[in-house]
Amino acid sequence: MLRVRVIPVLLLKNKGLVKTVSFKNPTYIGDPINAVRIFNEKEVDELMLLDITASVENREPNYAWIKDISSESFMPIGYGGGIQTLDQIKKLFNLGVEKVVLNSASTNLELIRSAAAIFGSQSIVVSIDVKKSFWGKYEGFTHSGSKKLPIPPLEHAINCVNAGAGEIYLQSIDKEGHMKGYDLDITRQFSNALTVPVVASGGAADLASMKEVISFAGASAVSAGSIFVYKGKHKAVLINYPSQEVLKEYLP
Repeated sequence: MLRVRVIPVLLLKNKGLVKTVSFKNPTYIGDPINAVRIFNEKEVDELMLLDITASVENREPNYAWIKDISSESFMPIGYGGGIQTLDQIKKLFNLGVEKVVLNSASTNLELIRSAAAIFGSQSIVVSIDVKKSFWGKYEGFTHSGSKKLPIPPLEHAINCVNAGAGEIYLQSIDKEGHMKGYDLDITRQFSNALTVPVVASGGAADLASMKEVISFAGASAVSAGSIFVYKGKHKAVLINYPSQEVLKEYLP
């Protein structure tokens, strides 16, 4: 049996690699192509690239930039940001992207339905950003956390899966960048209710927190940003990834 996937997520802004905390205060980390080259050497399972300003700025993906990044990658790449049409999805696949990640466009169920029918559900990922309200109720957001979904996030996820999404990328806005562990509650809700893989993201502190969200919340895979770009308590920038031997020993 294959172990679960451990997926670094790279946040892209203005052709640079950045890191945020609860979707705010993007800090420049470096050149994403350099990060991809390092992850190649580390034999990373899969890579997630998210352009955090494309949808907010109402612009298409930067195809030339994505081509440069994907041409350097030896690992499967998922890309999200600014995707609104089938033609854009086709362009991304032609550039070497293996999965498209729909967040702001995920309310367009017909787009999901058509994309899944043409390209296969396995290549269509829906990203859902969640945050607890003042009253402790989970709410879903799009456009980098700036627009609230009109329905509960789990209901939205079910609708997307029924339309053909093959994977849900679940991101906790509250936990993102804090490196104090994943949101086990919402991950468990999604994992129990959905028939497709749920990738937990937001809050990874270490391998123990990854094991916890898999074992106790049912996540099918884990994604993380901060722990793969920072090192030490002072958060020195250092692209890193556990060895395959460590991952095989530690994770199911």
